[in-house]
Amino acid sequence: MSFHDDLSLTRRNLLLAGAASAAATAPGAASAQGTPREPAPSMATVTLDVNGTRRTLELDTRTTLLDALREHMHLTGTKKGCDQGQCGACTVLVDGRRTVSCLTLAVMNHGAKVTTIEGLGTPAKPHPLQAAFVKHDGFQCGYCTPGQICSAVGMLDELKRGVPSHAAADIAARPLLSRAELQERMSGNLCRCGAYSNIAEAITEVAGGRA
Repeated sequence: MSFHDDLSLTRRNLLLAGAASAAATAPGAASAQGTPREPAPSMATVTLDVNGTRRTLELDTRTTLLDALREHMHLTGTKKGCDQGQCGACTVLVDGRRTVSCLTLAVMNHGAKVTTIEGLGTPAKPHPLQAAFVKHDGFQCGYCTPGQICSAVGMLDELKRGVPSHAAADIAARPLLSRAELQERMSGNLCRCGAYSNIAEAITEVAGGRA
């Protein structure tokens, strides 16, 4: 065997030894019995008032409010769209304020009052916005509709409380539901079907025809 062969073999063994050492010390490395070590999840007891009902869950602390609603409470009206806070399909009301539920952890909302699309109205007695969306055909596939309606409920409450928006020319003045205000305030809710004009008509009717 030549000197070059000896050097190549030594280098190879060195690389293999380094890789083995790194694997042995990496998080989740196998135990002496060969079983992968998985970190134990951190659990927490979370209590929420959801649509008027007190719910107590034992959840992984990494569970989003969206997954708590859909996977643990089976309230599937709240939709998982982008799961990145960009589409608004998962919008719910938390203590009366619209919240993108995929970006907030359930444990962060312990004790909060949460209203989902299921809690706004019933088929026999729909919320005025639900009825207006049906009347004005404010949906096509319907996937974004729960988030649109919950967001609209929160938005109209913001107007009532005098909360300004980026479209406001004077942030000290009481905001009115102009077309610019409506577009700005609902811009976080996307409709892939493009039913924006019908959505605007439904919201405007409930707001009193001010836009």
